[in-house]
Amino acid sequence: MIRLHRGYALAALALFAIEVVIALYVRDRFVRPYLGDTLAVLLVYCGLRAVTRLEVVPAALAAFGVAALVELGQLIGILDLLGWRDNALARTVLGTGFDWKDVLAYAAGACIAVLAERFKPR
Repeated sequence: MIRLHRGYALAALALFAIEVVIALYVRDRFVRPYLGDTLAVLLVYCGLRAVTRLEVVPAALAAFGVAALVELGQLIGILDLLGWRDNALARTVLGTGFDWKDVLAYAAGACIAVLAERFKPR
């Protein structure tokens, strides 16, 4: 059953805004590739928690799974398979190159989500 949890929805919107700023204005070797990937998992996590009744760990695992599927798409060249290589939005959202370090950043995002839930004030 779908529901709307405003706190998670606002957090997802804030994370989305941060991700847009990173995508548009940051060109470095840490924030954009790794912090951006970590935040992307948190964005998906908050989005899932905003509209579903998934508990913390299943939502964190699902968010990690979405990110891992995107990375797998990079490994198999999904942009080329779909003919989207020249689409800037697709390149930004789906990425252009597989990197195991990205998978670690995704795992970090999932762990941060679980830890944040564990230690957030009630």
